[in-house]
Amino acid sequence: MIDKNGVERCDYIHAHPELIRAAKERMPDEELLYDLAELYKVFGDSTRIKILYALFEAEMCVCDIAQLLGMTQSAISHQLRVLKGAKLVRNRRDGKTVFYALADDHVRTIIGQGMNHITEEE
Repeated sequence: MIDKNGVERCDYIHAHPELIRAAKERMPDEELLYDLAELYKVFGDSTRIKILYALFEAEMCVCDIAQLLGMTQSAISHQLRVLKGAKLVRNRRDGKTVFYALADDHVRTIIGQGMNHITEEE
């Protein structure tokens, strides 16, 4: 229903209880929804997205990523800690050097689907 100010208002007389019940049954637990929202917050920083794109090609050390993105090693290390905490990247040590890589193919899929969505023509 549209009110006199042109704002849509929900008229509960026309609610669809069967649709509400079905949606409620499929709704994940609140904690899972919170965790999912936190994961997507990690993608809200363009530097982290650039790091993930860099790791599409190969595993890299902090120095490589810093040089590629024109940033300090400290800034890259900070962002890698966030990405690792979100289980989006993994690392391995080779002597004194730590190499970072995408944690799994899910990360590539999430980024790829997002890019497909924003570049899709209407």
